[in-house]
Amino acid sequence: MTSKEIREKYLKFFEEKGHKVIPSASLVPANDPTVLFTTAGMHPLVPFLLGETHPKGTRLVNFQKCLRTDDINDVGDNTHNTFFEMLGNWSLGDYWKKDSIAWSLEFLTSKDWLNIPLEKLAFTVFAGDSDASRDDESVEIWKSLGVPAERIAFLGKKDNWWGPPGVTGPCGPDTEMFYWSGGEPAPKQFDPADKRWVEIWNNVFMQYEKTAEGKFVPLKQQNVDTGMGLERITVALQGKDSVYDTDLFSSIMAKIAEKLPSIDSKSQRIVADHIRASVFLLAEGIKPSKKDQGYVLRKLIRRFVAFGGKVNLGFNSESIKEIAKVVINQYKVDYPELNGPEILPNLSEEVRKFRTTLEKGLKMIEGRASVTGKEAFDLVQSHGFPIELIRELVKVDENEFSEMQKKHQELSRTSSAGQFKGGLASGSGRIVRLHTATHLMNAALRKVLGENVWQKGSNITEERTRFDFQHDKKMTDEEKAAVEKLVNEWVSRDLSVKRETMSLDEARKLNAIGVFGEKYPDIVSVYTVFDPNTNEVISREFCGGPHVEHTGVIGKFKIQKEEAVSAGVRRIKATIE
Repeated sequence: MTSKEIREKYLKFFEEKGHKVIPSASLVPANDPTVLFTTAGMHPLVPFLLGETHPKGTRLVNFQKCLRTDDINDVGDNTHNTFFEMLGNWSLGDYWKKDSIAWSLEFLTSKDWLNIPLEKLAFTVFAGDSDASRDDESVEIWKSLGVPAERIAFLGKKDNWWGPPGVTGPCGPDTEMFYWSGGEPAPKQFDPADKRWVEIWNNVFMQYEKTAEGKFVPLKQQNVDTGMGLERITVALQGKDSVYDTDLFSSIMAKIAEKLPSIDSKSQRIVADHIRASVFLLAEGIKPSKKDQGYVLRKLIRRFVAFGGKVNLGFNSESIKEIAKVVINQYKVDYPELNGPEILPNLSEEVRKFRTTLEKGLKMIEGRASVTGKEAFDLVQSHGFPIELIRELVKVDENEFSEMQKKHQELSRTSSAGQFKGGLASGSGRIVRLHTATHLMNAALRKVLGENVWQKGSNITEERTRFDFQHDKKMTDEEKAAVEKLVNEWVSRDLSVKRETMSLDEARKLNAIGVFGEKYPDIVSVYTVFDPNTNEVISREFCGGPHVEHTGVIGKFKIQKEEAVSAGVRRIKATIE
């Protein structure tokens, strides 16, 4: 079964169960400032998991692009990727454990769907702790469907509790499904520690919201959030040992083998993974930089150039473009944003810059047998060398390098602690007011600077709103003052805010705007800020919410800072008093 067939079967199965298909959201979360990237399919749905009404209803399904870099040093083994796709279905206060579990087993084992023998599957459930009780209900459901007790294991919160991905947000216990990857028949007794059992799907039963104080409070509605990794289920169904052997990577790996025949297989895999991830990030409009998403993109590009070039630097821009084109051609039907004209030029430019830096770094260690930990750390931080590659070339003082790394990580945690705490996902009153103020700021920017201004991303915490927008030059003091004045005028007029659900075509006709390059479903949620006396529309945007009901409660708006993020993208940080 091909990966494309798996995607199609998943959507079709849940459509037949009453689910509506929604598009993949951006890799940059619009509603969760506590994380840099969408790391799971539930991120774009946080407002609806917290109680907002979704325009498509209470049963949803999609395939979602995701990115995680926590395990970046493990990329190149059989299972780890940075970019990956997640198949997911959701119940927003609709069905609960019985239907969710029964449908999962049906999809996995039915001859009409994936046709996996039951004897090749095993399951885990939450063991319970002081925050939540043991999930005996899920165990009984699995048993009632024919699963033997010896194939069910209880695990703690580390393994069978999901979320929130940031500091706050919806969360709950989950039940996970495992596939036997060993060549011989699966053992009768399920041992979760046996690595031949590979997790392929999890169903999260979202019963709680974690607050900023670390408390778990019951959600207004019980939700089901499921996630099946496309890469992992493809490995299982295609009988492969590695995700890099499946059709998701076969054409990419073939092109790399053609262009880089002399590098080892692990380096080929790293190049394949990182180029794929970089192409998807560039398609989002992200550009390599020293901050946030741009920093991660730059790191990925530098890693694949270093591993691809090794010592001889034979990995040139043209070779990289040819590999990137294979990625684009493979995915552009399911992800049309990959047709963007800026992807390859921006990739080539960053490669060109890094090759110069790489050459300088190689000269620093040329002919040497060893380097100090500080020298190795400087090569990593200043020149973008992967530490794994440095170790291949010279001996490293590992103790000193480890100390340098720990100090850097501590500084990073301290500097980012204020940046990624709280968040729109918490739904606090101040964050909701800042969220509406951000819509007003967007409208004011378009009035003052022109309609060339388009939102590129936002990040809202208890302290401030951070708003990235498309604009080609620094704002003057007069322009910033004009934006502040407009926003505060709209606040003082105590304008009304309303939410409407309508077709995408209707919203377009009403000139609703959204995040630049974002894909929206055919039924959308639109928030309008307007004067109830004259019906003058101040702002109309695609948005999941939540927002204030009238602007008078927002408070005084103040711009704190305006700066460049990357070429053609500016950033404003603002607050309310």
